[in-house]
Amino acid sequence: MTSPTAVDGAVEQRIRLHCLAHAGAGASSYRRWPAAAGPAVDVAALPLPGRDSRRREPRVTDRTGLLGDLLGPLLETARSGPYALYGHSLGALVAYTLTRALADKGAPPPLFLAVGACLPPHATAALMSAAEAPDEQLLPLLGDLGSLPKAAADPGGLWHRSVLPVLRDDLRLAKALRRAALDPATGGPVNIPLLVFAGSDDPLAAPTALQEWRQWTTGPTTMRTLTGNHFFTGDDTLPALIGEACRAHMSRTPAAGPAGTRTADGAR
Repeated sequence: MTSPTAVDGAVEQRIRLHCLAHAGAGASSYRRWPAAAGPAVDVAALPLPGRDSRRREPRVTDRTGLLGDLLGPLLETARSGPYALYGHSLGALVAYTLTRALADKGAPPPLFLAVGACLPPHATAALMSAAEAPDEQLLPLLGDLGSLPKAAADPGGLWHRSVLPVLRDDLRLAKALRRAALDPATGGPVNIPLLVFAGSDDPLAAPTALQEWRQWTTGPTTMRTLTGNHFFTGDDTLPALIGEACRAHMSRTPAAGPAGTRTADGAR
């Protein structure tokens, strides 16, 4: 069971916040979050295979491979104490997919699912189908997001050899997860609170478009627009807001039972 901690003179249970990064990124996207999230929140960034310390592992490009890699550890977390999930861009689709799979396994639900900078699964955009596009078509789409370094200008350079293949596989994964979300057997709405974060100047996932995430939960939805473009995870505002949400939802959740479990109603 998650260990308690003293907060403002009271003893509170710690909350595990699992974070999933945007395409091509890893755990380093969340290096500032442990301090910014505030008390009682343990930030646990989950790198996908092929990134960071897992860079030599084969990357996953479909739902089956993703769940085979991450679902087991998350099931252990779900049964040990309160937790929540945040995913950014591609990571939002990963977090949604994991939340659905946890529910299908009958696991204790997260306090909430939080998504940022990601169109809902039913929406479409040019970048979502660009995994197989030639470089001259894909690179301008990535450039529109402000995600291209100067090294991308060298077709034979290290960025093209090592980073671009990861981005392409991540786009393949995103497409597969969207398709699975639209399949009644593997997708559909989750039954927990949903927090949606948008960047005010995001060219891919505009705030108005992100409002349609409301279709993907039967629980309450909270929408927040933050100052910034597509990549706003580096600012302390986002982790501070999610940390506050963790503590607020925890305060409304009945105490865990003997095995550290909570009911679905208690997570709302």
